[in-house]
Amino acid sequence: MDKPIHLWLDELSTQEAAQAAADGTVIIFPIGSVEEHGAHLPLCTDSILSEYIAVEVAKKTGCLLVPAFRHDICNAGYNFPGTISIEFDTLYMVARDVMSELVRNGFNRIIVLTGHAGSSHMTALKIAAQKIIRKQANIEAKRKTRIMVLSDYDFADELSEQLEFPKGDGHAGAIETSRVMAIRPDLVKGKGKTCYPNFPRFEVVPDPERYFPCGVMGDPTAASEDKGKKMNAYIIEQVAKLVEELKKD
Repeated sequence: MDKPIHLWLDELSTQEAAQAAADGTVIIFPIGSVEEHGAHLPLCTDSILSEYIAVEVAKKTGCLLVPAFRHDICNAGYNFPGTISIEFDTLYMVARDVMSELVRNGFNRIIVLTGHAGSSHMTALKIAAQKIIRKQANIEAKRKTRIMVLSDYDFADELSEQLEFPKGDGHAGAIETSRVMAIRPDLVKGKGKTCYPNFPRFEVVPDPERYFPCGVMGDPTAASEDKGKKMNAYIIEQVAKLVEELKKD
């Protein structure tokens, strides 16, 4: 199948969308956030990362992209200025409805790619996908519906040791800072501050920012554009493999 001229589903005409579905085109649904990422990274960091990966994978594989959804469930960063968090049920329903509509339109191979990897956020997306899969399992179809739900961090962790990123690096740390430096260096404001917060193991607190006032979980001073390019390239390669896997019957 030839790679599409347009990467985004909503840029197609209705006839082109019908043909793409008939061709078995894989869809990527990028999800991001509006969330604090320290004093050195933009609120849209998670969105920048997931959308960049999705676009590059689409160029490489010929898949299509659903317009990105730039909102998530923000717990640890909830009280920082600029963070916009949505409820669990809201994310679940948006993800469920978008995936359900894709399937209704004939797109039955979907990757939900999120740049935010919080546990409740991931759970909402996976439950939404599970709802669709269980429903479709009871419907006779020529081609079964398959949905993958993942964060780009699932692959970033695989390469972190090889690229000598600090152990325990996380939110707004060296990995995310390096990756944004490689994509949108104009939005990076210095290297940030090193912070390894020690959250209560079991207690749910109303002010988690008290444990990491700089809004960082890791060492962003260890970031580099070169490492970011290598990390992004690796993630693109791995997600492209998933697209190829979903193309199979």
